[in-house]
Amino acid sequence: MTIAYNTFEVEVDLNAIRHNYRLLREKGSNVYGVVKADAYGHGLFEVARALEAEGADTFAVGTVGEGMQLRKSGCSKRIISLLGPLNEEDCFNAFQSSIIPFIGEFEQLEMLTGVASAQGRRVEICLKFDTGMSRLGFGVHEIDDLIDWLKKNPEVSPVLASSHLATSDDPAYEGYISKQAGTFSDILQRLGNAGYELEASLANSAGILVHDQLHYSAQRGGIAMYGSNPLLGTKWSEAGNDLKPAMQVRTKVASVRKLKKGQAISYGCTYTAERDMTVAVVCAGYADGYSRGLSNAGQVCIHGKRARILGRVCMQLCIVDVSHIEDVKFGDSVYLLGGEGEGRISAEDLAGWWQTITYEVFCLLGMNPRTYKK
Repeated sequence: MTIAYNTFEVEVDLNAIRHNYRLLREKGSNVYGVVKADAYGHGLFEVARALEAEGADTFAVGTVGEGMQLRKSGCSKRIISLLGPLNEEDCFNAFQSSIIPFIGEFEQLEMLTGVASAQGRRVEICLKFDTGMSRLGFGVHEIDDLIDWLKKNPEVSPVLASSHLATSDDPAYEGYISKQAGTFSDILQRLGNAGYELEASLANSAGILVHDQLHYSAQRGGIAMYGSNPLLGTKWSEAGNDLKPAMQVRTKVASVRKLKKGQAISYGCTYTAERDMTVAVVCAGYADGYSRGLSNAGQVCIHGKRARILGRVCMQLCIVDVSHIEDVKFGDSVYLLGGEGEGRISAEDLAGWWQTITYEVFCLLGMNPRTYKK
């Protein structure tokens, strides 16, 4: 049982996610719904159902265990596990739940053969290749050995091929993107010559939006599906202008008090009032996934206006300057993400103050209790 110990409310707009998915399908074609990490903090089951209603027929989860949860929720569509199996139990569970695992190591292949032999039928897999990310996947130098292995072990059946782009959101690295695409195309050709004509996926959100040459037969819709423009701040930014934010996060004011000039506030006395001020104590802190790194840097939205954080963010509280905002009182709503008016906080705003990326903002804040707009 999950105990709701905080005052947070994470509101997820499923209509926005559906809109964003439709936009990606207009620019791409066969777009997988990437719902790994609890759908980037937006809710695995709820998001998958919303996407299924839009015609999504393939869902990409992170771990095999997450795929099992999605399958048990009633999802009958194709599920792929981006991390793939890490032990024999994962192999067995992927097989039993009809989850297609990403495979980029010979050790994973060997584990799968044991499961396939024990079950007496084929195991479908997605071959993962390293084309320039230097993280996971078979290298180009391993292709011949991989083909030989597959020929000798027909009980393991590749149906998909994939790789991961390292710089698709950065115009300065267009050459690197092209090099990765060329490497991936060469791999697909070598597999095809060996008799393996596979569904191929290379493009992520940025790839879908601006790199038509990377689309191949399938694409993976990730961060853009949740309303964050991966191209913001670049010459390609307009390609993501029609995306709609899907998450809002709000909490409450716990207290309103006066701060005298020269008076310090919060742990470590890292902020001292430069004038007489009115401050609000807000129910948000690092125990809620609201980073301590926002100390003296972040802002919130109260009554449609921005209020900056003063001093250190605490475990479940932070303090903001409301001297310029009228009638702030105990119990008022405070938007950490979203809100209305000129003070609205975007995921990009919050990520910038946090010195991180919107992915982390969503994943951490999304761990709090959620409600849904449908």
